[in-house]
Amino acid sequence: MILLIHPPATKPCEPPAGITQLAGALGSHGIPYGLLDANLEGMLYQLEAPVDAFDTWTRRAKKNASSHLNSLRNLSFYGRFDRYKRAVLDLNRLLEKSATDKDLRISLADYEDRSLSPTRTDDLLSAAEHPEKNPFYPYFSQRLPDVIEKGQYGYIGVSLSFLSQALSGFAMIGFVKRRFPALKIIIGGGLVTSWMKRATFRNSFGGLIDYMVSGPGEEALLNILGKTGHGRARSRPAYGFLHSQKYLAPGFIMPYSSSSGCYWGKCAFCPEKAEGNRYEQLPARVVTPELIGLVEALRPALIHLTDNAVSPAVLRGFAENPPGAPWYGFARVTDCLTDPDFCVALKRSGCVMLKLGVESGNQDVLDAMHKGNDVSTTSRALRALSNAGIATYVYLLFGTPWESEDKARRTLDFTVKHSACIDFLNVAIFNLPRLSPESFDLVQTDFYEGDLSLYTNFVHPHGWTRRNVRSFVEREFRQHSAIKPIVLRQPPLFTSNHAPFFCRAMNPLLSEPVRIDGEFA
Repeated sequence: MILLIHPPATKPCEPPAGITQLAGALGSHGIPYGLLDANLEGMLYQLEAPVDAFDTWTRRAKKNASSHLNSLRNLSFYGRFDRYKRAVLDLNRLLEKSATDKDLRISLADYEDRSLSPTRTDDLLSAAEHPEKNPFYPYFSQRLPDVIEKGQYGYIGVSLSFLSQALSGFAMIGFVKRRFPALKIIIGGGLVTSWMKRATFRNSFGGLIDYMVSGPGEEALLNILGKTGHGRARSRPAYGFLHSQKYLAPGFIMPYSSSSGCYWGKCAFCPEKAEGNRYEQLPARVVTPELIGLVEALRPALIHLTDNAVSPAVLRGFAENPPGAPWYGFARVTDCLTDPDFCVALKRSGCVMLKLGVESGNQDVLDAMHKGNDVSTTSRALRALSNAGIATYVYLLFGTPWESEDKARRTLDFTVKHSACIDFLNVAIFNLPRLSPESFDLVQTDFYEGDLSLYTNFVHPHGWTRRNVRSFVEREFRQHSAIKPIVLRQPPLFTSNHAPFFCRAMNPLLSEPVRIDGEFA
């Protein structure tokens, strides 16, 4: 038997997609397994733990914690943004205060240790050697022995998708190895894949970790467990008892992926391309019936499509044969989204929101990034989606090597012009991935220290430093009168994971504009 673990810290609002997909493959091959969302359980444990409440905010947050948790699981609560924001920030305050060490910082979306870095092998090994120093130790030191002994597991699989999970994941591994030395440890996930794809990667975790898995883990996991010769072994995901866990959301959010990799795969600095990750897509004729079956069995409040980009074929499949529940996901801006009739069909299929990688409002920058779309197509798509009643969550990226301040202002102008069609914004500053071939044309400097770091700093060809980019974003872009209301509309910490519940298509209580701190957005 194998226990699949999702460690802290990530947003505790839905089951982790990685281990539920692995569980489906294991179950279809008759391999017993267990699932442990240690992120959700660990955060709830921390929220219930005693905390020194010396200030008014912390005392108030502690007093209202139970009420806040219940409210976040109630859709009607999302009708008032100011109350929602108060609940989220209060709970986050408790998590911050639950870490008594001044070097530790826990939030509803992240975990940091100022004395240890998840990008350094030695620090990860130190976290494993001293698990008692991890703030989640009181939780997992009790929970893991109970689960492992009851399940009589022979293998432990730890899924690491984000840097915020690495230190806690290794602390849990170190504890397990000390308490149950005979258990075999397997690690995988997006973060592990990125580590292993580095040309300079050397496995320094021997004696602690028995197997490291790169890429989609189903085939590798089946081979480790003695089920060889089954290929990719893609199976319908299995959510087990995670379906009934008390996530911080108004109903069960069901993560589902119809593909791995990216069907476009041409963007400059794309990690999928740089890591050589193969694109694999389930046929649309398989995706929709599979989703319909899952919806009938689990009755989710919302489907979260976790594909890097949902393919046009799958979108057309949904338009013709709806999955049966509200859904959202990431999509490339393509010609099909400029078709008003198609967008209406998507809305009728249950689409409440699409996340769109617009990146820039300047065509020269888009061409240099090999995005494969143009500004005019994005303009028509935003209008068609908005007119159909589908919310848009627009991603913008400033500070790429091809962007000057003048070109960034074109993005500002584009955003202002289309502000009525943009419901939410994710505004990021470019980090240079170490793996990308394009990085070799730039003068690089250290950004994140560590042998496992995935990004590096660089000398901008146009002299537009990170400080200047950040100043432009914070002082000019975000403060523009047409953009600021969109920025303020962003759900704190949970961002796009909770955004659909603030969409009129999802929440009938939002017949009026969303209120933000007592004012209309």
